[in-house]
Amino acid sequence: MIRFDFSGKVVLVTGSSRGIGAAVLTKFAEAGATCVLHYWDDPAGANLADAAELAGSLPAPTVLTVAADVRDAGQVETVMRQVKEKYGGLDVLVNNAGIIRDRTLKKMTLDEWHAVLQTNLDGVFHCCKYGTEILRDGGRIVNIASVAGLVGFHGQSNYAAAKAGVIGMTRVLAKELARRQITVNAVAPGVIQTPMLGEVKPEVMVEYLKQIPAGRLGRPEDVANAVLFLATEESSYISGQVLPVTGGWV
Repeated sequence: MIRFDFSGKVVLVTGSSRGIGAAVLTKFAEAGATCVLHYWDDPAGANLADAAELAGSLPAPTVLTVAADVRDAGQVETVMRQVKEKYGGLDVLVNNAGIIRDRTLKKMTLDEWHAVLQTNLDGVFHCCKYGTEILRDGGRIVNIASVAGLVGFHGQSNYAAAKAGVIGMTRVLAKELARRQITVNAVAPGVIQTPMLGEVKPEVMVEYLKQIPAGRLGRPEDVANAVLFLATEESSYISGQVLPVTGGWV
């Protein structure tokens, strides 16, 4: 088994209080990284509770927990400043924060369209823009895209558009940041077992499962393992790529 070693590295994973983000952050922590746990402070306080529970369980030498709305450029800039002041810089940025608001184009409201684009695409732009200011040369950016951004699914015009945008941004930034030896890649998960799946209709889920050659849904750890590989020194000649994690579906 390959053992990743991120000792001495500072890693920020957005939207890491639960789901895929929590799995990614946990894997980095187990590999010795200094972790920055980010969450959106929702009115109900659910994300704060999840973040506190996760932070208390991580084996990382240091865990900094930060709250910010990635839609707000000023809040993102403040988080990056905090990381810079505490750790001197950043080595790995994983852009994971995202939401879904599935609905057909006919029924989709303008608020549902803008909410997904602002969180899933604008949020990645904000984090990359201000994150690269503190990212050390030779660093890594891994964006969590989606298979939806590659093939598109019924009722996901907002989500697919946002994730396709993330993929396009990934390819551009890979070229812009190459002179600093910073790689930028994306992981495109398929159907992964996270709380977000609760918003997918059961009959739709059955059809999805039929199309997955591996015969099972993905686990957050499956995505996390791919992210960690793309953050290693050994992946330094891989940049501008999109890695589907779909069990052979795509």
